[in-house]
Amino acid sequence: MKKTNIVIILLLLNIFISSNYVYSKDSDELYKKIDLFGEVLETIKQEYVDEVDQAKIMDSAINGLLQSLDPYSAYMSPKSFDGMRTDTKGEFGGLGIEIGMESGVVKVISPIDDTPAANAGIKSGDYIVRINNQQVQGKTLTEAVELMRGPVGSEINLTIRRKKEKKALEFKITRAVIEVKSVDAKIIGENNKIGYLRLKSFNENSDKQLFKKINNFEKKEKLTGYILDLRNNPGGLLTQAISITDFFLDDGEIVSTKGRKINETRRFFSKRGDGINGKPLIVITNNGSASASEIVSGALKDHKRAIILGENSYGKGSVQSVIPLRNGGGLRLTISKYYLPSGKSISEVGVLPDIFVEESGKDFKINTETDNQLKYAIDLLKS
Repeated sequence: MKKTNIVIILLLLNIFISSNYVYSKDSDELYKKIDLFGEVLETIKQEYVDEVDQAKIMDSAINGLLQSLDPYSAYMSPKSFDGMRTDTKGEFGGLGIEIGMESGVVKVISPIDDTPAANAGIKSGDYIVRINNQQVQGKTLTEAVELMRGPVGSEINLTIRRKKEKKALEFKITRAVIEVKSVDAKIIGENNKIGYLRLKSFNENSDKQLFKKINNFEKKEKLTGYILDLRNNPGGLLTQAISITDFFLDDGEIVSTKGRKINETRRFFSKRGDGINGKPLIVITNNGSASASEIVSGALKDHKRAIILGENSYGKGSVQSVIPLRNGGGLRLTISKYYLPSGKSISEVGVLPDIFVEESGKDFKINTETDNQLKYAIDLLKS
């Protein structure tokens, strides 16, 4: 990076500081940090063992700034931002996983049901350490996502570190177009009829799909209760979480959001009318239940409308906004946080189950004969 370029950067930063801050001891310290930043850049230019990509260094500095805030804020280059906005129309394929950052490592928030990642055996809480033999640590979340994208039908190799496993696990996965069917529903139970509702995501029409299934059950069957399965549901639209929670509540607060701006601080309440007329409700969660899933399970728990069974949820209680930048890139920035009716934050803590039931067995698979959590929920409704 030329010295003149560094001077320009420092000048722009100084102008920004001058226009936004009243001079104080704090702003004086900030000026010193800006000078230090310029000194570091110049030293790298003069002394580092290899020549460096100057633009890449600046992108990394921006990303480092954002990731020091929280795991979900990130910078997207013009290429990444364009890729996020473009309708791929089957041209590119994915794996079907929601990922985040934890201490500089890519972590699986949740594999989505019936996708290549879930079918291959990827689990919530897994750490991705290599993608096609490329070391992931040190890369940004956006860079990791770009490495995982590719043509439909192409293969990708993931090296995974998993808790309680001494050795790294290797997975070969074939990319596919990811089409998520939000709701699965069926009647389960032998003598007692139980409505089983599997909600995989919170998309635009998830609430309508779910309500249609429940209304059909209510018209045709005499059910003793319902199981709402939110395992490995990474979340989605806040409006959907509110609508679905409202369906099961007769009144009371559902969730509140708090941010620095007035329009980002809001409270949402349920309307009168319980869609299943007070029938027993069990919600199953695991470490892959995040964001909107935690709003639903947390609100139903706080109002004692449902028993939460399974494992602690993920703990993603923040709202991100994607902000376009002048260079054609974008900024994914946390603008507010979710709070449950009890006033507790979901962030990093998650929702604790009323009954802790850990998945057991190497052959465990959701909604199959090996699903010990679902079996426990069924037995609980029978009793």
